[in-house]
Amino acid sequence: MSRLLEDIVGELSRLPGIGRRTALRLSLHILRMEPGPVHEMAGAIERFRNEIKYCSRCNNLSDRDVCPICLDADRDRSTVCVVESVGDVLSIEGTRQYGGLYHVLGGVISPMQGVGPSDLKVDLLLDNIARGEIREVILALSTTVEGETTQFYIARRLASFEGLKVTSIARGIGFGDEIGYADELTIAHALHNRISIEKE
Repeated sequence: MSRLLEDIVGELSRLPGIGRRTALRLSLHILRMEPGPVHEMAGAIERFRNEIKYCSRCNNLSDRDVCPICLDADRDRSTVCVVESVGDVLSIEGTRQYGGLYHVLGGVISPMQGVGPSDLKVDLLLDNIARGEIREVILALSTTVEGETTQFYIARRLASFEGLKVTSIARGIGFGDEIGYADELTIAHALHNRISIEKE
């Protein structure tokens, strides 16, 4: 195999879910493309990596300091949906069943991967709640052990906010599944059938 081909296959196979066979297929497809679109693709990747920002209010991806969702005056500002990643925001938005705000943690507690509570954007969430506008926090985390641990931790941190309703999406999503892989109908039902979490 050509060294150049080997290099691009190696780089593409670093992406999650891309094995060497898929990386080879993508590399050969790129080779068949016209130079213009390849240049545009490379430029888009570089601009995305260098210019993307995190929303100062919710930690969602944005091309400015505050994301469009946080700036949307039509959204319900009394409800915030806490998710693990930006991909989860996209999955929930795809259902068109939720009209509140979001908070992106940037991961879940996972001691095996060296991720602790201080690595997540929990303090930003607490700061937003302390402003007094938020009345309900929906914990929409994956039903993995790490997701459940994170949910328990956040629920404990939220216990000090008197009158704050803390709910979890209904468990229409199977244990061990990740929200990003659930279909939109399952997510919609899970949002509609959310349950209260007891605060200790």
